[in-house]
Amino acid sequence: MEKWIIDGVKKNIIQVSNSKKSLFFYVNLSKRYLQQYDEVELSGLGMAINTVVTIVEILKDSGFAVEKKIRTLTIDMRDDPGARPLPKAKIEVSLGKSADFDELMAAEQDQKEIEGSDEQN
Repeated sequence: MEKWIIDGVKKNIIQVSNSKKSLFFYVNLSKRYLQQYDEVELSGLGMAINTVVTIVEILKDSGFAVEKKIRTLTIDMRDDPGARPLPKAKIEVSLGKSADFDELMAAEQDQKEIEGSDEQN
């Protein structure tokens, strides 16, 4: 069994909302998941699809991640248990660590430490 599946549940999935958290919250969370699991899956419904795509492009363009799989689908959502189902678009994007991931993360950490010591002085 994959190391990121615990009790039959994937632990490396980030469900993105376009209103609850900032874009860079998800970018940084994705980096932590890549460090921990070597792969991360970002998923979003409806209006959050744009946010997922933006996060993926930031991670790819900055060299942290490579795209492994993109899946689009339509799922039925219900506002209330007895309501008619409404179709919603969904995207799932799987990313893996880039070859330079560890080096980039180390450089980012060094930069944070430099900025932290500058603030203390």
